[in-house]
Amino acid sequence: MAFIIAVAQRKGGAGKSTLAANLASALAADGTPVALVDTDPQKTLTHWHRERQAHGDKVPALAFESPSGWRMTGIVERRRRDPGFLILDTPPHNEADAKLAIRAADLVLIPLQPSRADVWAMDATLDLATSERRPYRLVLNRLPPSGKLREALLAEVAARKLPLMDQTLGNRAAFAEALAKGLGVTEASPRGLAAAEMRALAESIAILSQRGC
Repeated sequence: MAFIIAVAQRKGGAGKSTLAANLASALAADGTPVALVDTDPQKTLTHWHRERQAHGDKVPALAFESPSGWRMTGIVERRRRDPGFLILDTPPHNEADAKLAIRAADLVLIPLQPSRADVWAMDATLDLATSERRPYRLVLNRLPPSGKLREALLAEVAARKLPLMDQTLGNRAAFAEALAKGLGVTEASPRGLAAAEMRALAESIAILSQRGC
């Protein structure tokens, strides 16, 4: 049975598609089967996957689907029977489609950038995950190494006792550069800091999947 991860955040531009693509490629690096489903109307993952196919067998193959609306539920139920991971990239503003993805998930990953707008938008996603009784974790994304924004975000998350992945993702150009090539950062710049961050996150998520969260 696939372990299903919904990457969700109500605010656009939070890094959902970048997180989904990089997580998929990092999880697939050891031969683990990984499937991606792109339900975001912007179709960032669809374009990324098209670029990825040009690399042929130089990178691990990822099963991929880009359904519209009502078709997502059937695809998820079919893919659920497969081994490995199924990663759902959700739309930022379509609550109905995001709700369907969250409902199907074994884990909801919520990327959170160090800005008030992202924190405000996050609450709607938290409410969806809570109402569907799905476990969730925040992933601090584009986090600066120091400064007031970082400290304020960490303080708020701690004060609200929100479940947080220990691993954080820095504000690194390598993520965007890899995405543009149809690659994960662990493939495009395997020795870089961004790749180390993503590998650590993928390893922790693999452990969560074994524990059933």
